[in-house]
Amino acid sequence: MAALAAAVALGGCSLKSGGENSGSEQPPVQTGPVSVKKTKVNVVEGLGRKGGFDAAGIYRRLAPGVVTVIADVGKPGGRGGLGSGFVLDGQGYVATNAHVVRDDNLKRSTNVYVDFADGNRVPATVVGDDLNADVALLKIAPAGLTLTPLHLGSSSNLVVGSPVAAIGSPFGQDQSLSVGVISATNRDIDSLTQFKIGNAIQTDAAINHGNSGGPLLDAHGRVIGINSQIESTGGGGEGVGFAVPADAVRRSIAQLREHGHVDYAYLGVSALELYPQLAQRLGIPVDHGALVASVEGGGPADDAGLQAGKGKITFEGQEDIPTGGDAIVAMDGKPIHDSADLTNAVAQKDAGQKVVFEVYRGKQRRNVTVTLGTRPDKPVPPGGK
Repeated sequence: MAALAAAVALGGCSLKSGGENSGSEQPPVQTGPVSVKKTKVNVVEGLGRKGGFDAAGIYRRLAPGVVTVIADVGKPGGRGGLGSGFVLDGQGYVATNAHVVRDDNLKRSTNVYVDFADGNRVPATVVGDDLNADVALLKIAPAGLTLTPLHLGSSSNLVVGSPVAAIGSPFGQDQSLSVGVISATNRDIDSLTQFKIGNAIQTDAAINHGNSGGPLLDAHGRVIGINSQIESTGGGGEGVGFAVPADAVRRSIAQLREHGHVDYAYLGVSALELYPQLAQRLGIPVDHGALVASVEGGGPADDAGLQAGKGKITFEGQEDIPTGGDAIVAMDGKPIHDSADLTNAVAQKDAGQKVVFEVYRGKQRRNVTVTLGTRPDKPVPPGGK
């Protein structure tokens, strides 16, 4: 580990006159001692270089960068969230989940605080949050604090079975470590809108209430996801936890820093998975794709001429499968394997971009150019889907 102490001077400064007096009155020279608060930034490197998984080392060196986030709505009877977060840089930016800083009705909390492992508690400003990815960006004043930024890695080439560590504040028990493996990738999980979060990471590392917003770390100590959800019959962690993937987190944080909000592209269709047996039944000469089930009137797909089938069949226990409509098999030359693949591919684009879909209607293949729109903002409170 290389430890780097970076001093950021904030507060007073000495003012000196220029060489020649221009005739205007100059401000007095400050000669007394100046109080300067410094920010110490610990840079952590070298984790996992020997190829092993050192959970104790990850915790010892990175846990100081994991914080507890406390939020309230600032009114009698109002209830906000208690979750986790992690430091992004020496400027005082902190990442967490959007649902941590919003109440059950998705009202944003008016008072947010960040607790550090060394006992410091400081107020935080919500720079912005992305309900579609369940990501929020906080900002604290870094002066006088010791910050340990965590490195945001990539979630594009994760391997099932790889070891991971989760650090957070389950049930308010701050600085708790749990370990496990990546149980699955490419999961779709609920967001705080009508749209799903794609490419989510499933893990058996214990995730409980209060872990939300904390980091899921790989063997190198890189953040590969933000712990966000559990699937449970009893309300506790049962070995099925989910994290928002780092690539989605990175996109959200970049736009929140720049704009305070995040926009997503929009196609305006709902789709079903097209698999080999169904494709054969429908007479479509492909093995996989996204079968268009409905098209929003006046939306980008409708304007481009994409259509859902008007006929309906039941096949292999699945009812209301459209017949005679379009099946999307590629976007900009990249294969689309199923409906989730389509959603994820569109979500990575920007509103206003033109994309080219490879489409089959029956045995007829064609290319359709679509100008993507802006995803509508339709928040859905947890449990309100």
